[in-house]
Amino acid sequence: MNAIRRGLGNSLVQVFLVVTGLVWLTPLAGLLVSSLRSAQDTAKGGWWTAFSSPGQLSFDNYTALLKNSGMTQSLWNTVLISVPATFLVVVIAALAGYAFAWLDFPGRDGIFLVVVALLVVPVQIGLLPVAKLFGELGLFGTIPGVVLFHVAYGLPFAVFLLRNYFAEMPKEMLEAARMDGGTEWRIFYRLVLPVGKPAIASLAIFQFLWVWNDMLVALLFADSSSQPLTVQLQSQIRQFGSNIGVLAPGAFVSLVVPLVVFFAFQRHFVEGVMAGSVK
Repeated sequence: MNAIRRGLGNSLVQVFLVVTGLVWLTPLAGLLVSSLRSAQDTAKGGWWTAFSSPGQLSFDNYTALLKNSGMTQSLWNTVLISVPATFLVVVIAALAGYAFAWLDFPGRDGIFLVVVALLVVPVQIGLLPVAKLFGELGLFGTIPGVVLFHVAYGLPFAVFLLRNYFAEMPKEMLEAARMDGGTEWRIFYRLVLPVGKPAIASLAIFQFLWVWNDMLVALLFADSSSQPLTVQLQSQIRQFGSNIGVLAPGAFVSLVVPLVVFFAFQRHFVEGVMAGSVK
């Protein structure tokens, strides 16, 4: 009887997961199909009608997207913003996290408390003061300005996450490395980074997704030549109404890139979550 109950329980869980997965994937499938249909076909019926008339599917919308200089430039701007903002946050947070976890220096605990306190500061509070500062420095409306804003507001959580993860490493392991003559930089590079790879990968995923999907910061700090894909899509909606021939493929590209990044680092992400739950 217990075996039957366990079997039914597992079956129900599997059915629930399958249904949840289908519900989650349905909007993505609809967006993909819509991006392969012409505006005329879209106006005639829903995206599901394409399964009965597969001849209406083509890559003409993506060809038009590649020929749209505004969309291609905004996609390139998104890459130029997301990659440096993610890389800088991961590198700086890893160095700071190791220092807060294992190095003794004056004011270490106080500085870390300040970093933790910055977690509660909403992004909206810093928009106007930082915009004024960037205007005086000549960074307002530029890609470096957007990158710096994302780095500044991404660091508190990143430092907090990696510091707590590094602090859980066995102290004996680091002391043995120091006794063998290892410098702090060598210990960090050859020992701490490999052990902390799951947490670093998780942080990189979160930071990349946040920056890639951001519109608020870019809407304020980026001008027409440096705006990312999210802002460009929003402007396309405002200017051209139902311009589905450009919006659908652009939205799908904007959605599929984070999915590819997530699944590429999925193994490390799961390891980081499991390691954190065990600790």
